Amino acid sequence: MLAIVAPGQGAQSPGFLTPWMELPTFADRLGWLSAVTALDLVHYGTEADADTIRDTAVAQPLLVASGLLAALELFPHPADAFGKIGAVAGHSVGELTAAAGARAITAEQAMVLVRERGRAMAQAAAQTPTSMTAILGGDREEVLAKLEQHGLTAANDNGPGQIVAAGTVEELAALADDPPAKARLVPLSVAGAFHTRHMAPAVDVLGKLGRSVSTHDARTPIISNRDGRVLHDGRDVLKRIITQVSNPVRWDLCMETMLDLGVTGMLEMPPAGTLTGIAKRGMKGVETFALKTPDQLDEARAFCDKHGSAKHGSTNALDTAPTWRMLVAPMKGTFRRGTDAAEGDSLPAAATIGTVASSRDETEVTAPHGGTVVEWLVEDGDLVSPGQPLIRLHPEGVPS
Repeated sequence: MLAIVAPGQGAQSPGFLTPWMELPTFADRLGWLSAVTALDLVHYGTEADADTIRDTAVAQPLLVASGLLAALELFPHPADAFGKIGAVAGHSVGELTAAAGARAITAEQAMVLVRERGRAMAQAAAQTPTSMTAILGGDREEVLAKLEQHGLTAANDNGPGQIVAAGTVEELAALADDPPAKARLVPLSVAGAFHTRHMAPAVDVLGKLGRSVSTHDARTPIISNRDGRVLHDGRDVLKRIITQVSNPVRWDLCMETMLDLGVTGMLEMPPAGTLTGIAKRGMKGVETFALKTPDQLDEARAFCDKHGSAKHGSTNALDTAPTWRMLVAPMKGTFRRGTDAAEGDSLPAAATIGTVASSRDETEVTAPHGGTVVEWLVEDGDLVSPGQPLIRLHPEGVPS
């Protein structure tokens, strides 16, 4: 199974889009997205220096644009991608790239949201001197206890041996004086404590904008940063992206879900390297591909063919059936039915069809649009995998 992932802020480097500008379609599309955001993304991606593109209001739109446009070069006919890609995910702002790539929102909506996200986060960061520090190594529980002791948040949990602490400058200084045993601290050059309570003002801004964004159910399963759950309801995808600004990124749980799904290959969109590097430590046995320059496109397509679903004779359930007719498991666990509805019975909108329980937590599965039960695809008490179809529904009045 193939997973496509998009990196977050910090992955950019000066001039990383220069080779991509040799592709006429990429250059034209980047000009269009520059107009959408009212930012000169061509300049920022080719000529601007490191300090300039470190600015949150610049870095975030630049990252989303680069990922989306590279995906269009990788899959010139986007419909071909949906039969190959088993799941998509993005780290932090990369979730907007993933959401647009899965068609939960449009590219233009993603670019407007990321423009305002970057601005709002930069403004929130300016209110209090905050920052972030990577903690490499050490015992996980001891690291988390030390962060709690100093009032810090584990803003990014990137898997074994890599947690990013975030908080005020004073709190981080106290951590530096009293670090966890056998851990190395690396201060990060960022503008603020992202994915913490300090970003609450940005959530308010995005929440107001989000009310006017039309969404669609994702064509490809999206793995959420919040808890690693598999999403397909476009409204849920958007809500989580908005609230994630002030909540920790659980990339460790995203990788865990990819392994549960049976991912064998992970391809990272440009500026690639960060997430594939983490995967080499946290996803042993999974082949990775870091797409950095356009001269890798043929090799990247071969990688997608090797790991893509269509290669193995199967297709994406969310592609073969419209997602509003198929409900899937959000995570790995035991399914318990929450309704006695049988084939032919009607379910109202927002009806709960059951729950999926794991050793970690329990999640309700609801039918956002309701409909007529065509068939149950699992039984009460069955063990299910992330993204596994649970029930097939038809809208009221549509024959099955």
